[in-house]
Amino acid sequence: MADSTHLIPPHGGTLVDRFVRGEAREHARERARDLPRVTLSERSLADLECLATGIYSPLSGFVSEADYTSIVRDMRLADGTVWSIPITLQVREEAAAHLRVGSELALAGPSGEVLAVMELTDLYRPDQIEEVRRVYRTDDPKHPGVAAVMEAGNVYLGGPISVIAELPKGEFDHYKWTPAETRAAFAERGWETVVAFQTRNPIHRAHEYITKTALESVDGLFINPLVGTTKSDDVPASVRMQCYEVLIDKYYNKEKVFLGVYPAAMRYGGPREAILHAISRQNYGCTHLIVGRDHAGVGDYYGTYDAQRIFDELPEGGLEITPMKFEHAFFCKRTQQMATPKTTSSSPEERVHLSGTKVRALLASGQLPPPEFSRPEVAEILVRAYRAQAEAQSARDLREQPA
Repeated sequence: MADSTHLIPPHGGTLVDRFVRGEAREHARERARDLPRVTLSERSLADLECLATGIYSPLSGFVSEADYTSIVRDMRLADGTVWSIPITLQVREEAAAHLRVGSELALAGPSGEVLAVMELTDLYRPDQIEEVRRVYRTDDPKHPGVAAVMEAGNVYLGGPISVIAELPKGEFDHYKWTPAETRAAFAERGWETVVAFQTRNPIHRAHEYITKTALESVDGLFINPLVGTTKSDDVPASVRMQCYEVLIDKYYNKEKVFLGVYPAAMRYGGPREAILHAISRQNYGCTHLIVGRDHAGVGDYYGTYDAQRIFDELPEGGLEITPMKFEHAFFCKRTQQMATPKTTSSSPEERVHLSGTKVRALLASGQLPPPEFSRPEVAEILVRAYRAQAEAQSARDLREQPA
């Protein structure tokens, strides 16, 4: 394996690995059979994977009450380490009634298989309204991040986890890399500086422009799409992955790009989630993170560049990864190339920018967005996906019609 010791250190200094192996794993599996059981939601299952593999280093489990309070109020763990969103395990009162601090519990996946054992060090009932107002800057139940918190249960369980089984397989496993693996891959390629691009959307021309601009300053580009739970109207991950593959194949220098999925669920936490994304990418071995307009945003809950400004609020040395801040990019008709407000004085009428709503309307009607906005191969994949979705919906509507 290539030497990765010259890469940026993980957040907090230690890359966490919470998998139990060998005989200890078998003993833990035996013990887990008699433990109280909590079934994980999709979001908690994604968090378990991020905790176990070190994506959320230095966390070793779901956060304690002390860490939770410090994160919510000060964006720090209790020991002062920068952390922006509490990684919590929430349950309802009835599920918590039989749990006792100081004991262990088994964490089960959706299929019922026990995946991990958790040492229950904390059981607490925090002020969830304060949490969402500070973390998401709103208590509006229409905000998807707020809704997820308020619906998951008011009892929080904290403590270190130990994974004792194979985590559930997914359709993107061939693109799933642990931080230890990405660090080895970057080192093998001789990359000392790597810029990460977080995305939950297809990459259009504006994204392509800023990623390539960023790549001019570093050794490699890590395209790291989020494939955990997203809003129902976001483009499905399976469709997005096809777009990334064809785009990298045809329009990037493949020797300088690494594609790997980010298994976390989307919280739509705007500025605070931008910090979490930066921490995760530092753990993957990236030295830089692209932070564009409305990073991790939703609706109009955050200012256009709030996710960039929050990095300026961190203490000196709080993060070692560096944000690369980009303004909104577009195709400029005057200069006949991609640009940002920094690089052109063109008028708004000379700039090709389509809203997500407009793009979805075009795709739903079978029309390709203009080539200045999207590469035709990407647009064609999206049109096929929207057409298939529309046909499936029509078939469902027919079945549901009264006889």
